[in-house]
Amino acid sequence: MSYFEDIAIGQRTELGTHTFTAEEIKAFARKYDPQLFHVDEAAAARSHFGALCASGWHTGAVGMRLFVDTRTREDDARRARGEQVANYGVSPGMRDVRWTKPVYVGDTISYASEIVDLRPVASRPGWGLVSARTTGTNQHGDIVYAAVGAVFVQRRPG
Repeated sequence: MSYFEDIAIGQRTELGTHTFTAEEIKAFARKYDPQLFHVDEAAAARSHFGALCASGWHTGAVGMRLFVDTRTREDDARRARGEQVANYGVSPGMRDVRWTKPVYVGDTISYASEIVDLRPVASRPGWGLVSARTTGTNQHGDIVYAAVGAVFVQRRPG
């Protein structure tokens, strides 16, 4: 991860894409969000969604996975170039979580993260708080998921 001082508001990172399948939608939902429109295709067809759709939590979890994978790749590349990698700390939470459109079987969602706020933290010397909006956009250009998350990021030593 970049040091706090190397991060800028508006910085955008493409995180990758994921195509949702019926099998994974049902498997996730059976374990974590077993509402009928996530686990039963016939019941989903009769619901206000009209077809099987992914849990919003599933949509968000995929975005988190892609975020972590992207950060890991970037950190590995920094280490390979002999650069230092900043530590990141805990997340104090998320806000403004929105599932604005359903994610249906076969939808491919593209995820991106954009820095929206940077704040030095007086009570935690050596750390800054970075807030980023993560969005998921379907193949039609519609935003289907959005959330603002925050994480503590190490400040540059010295």
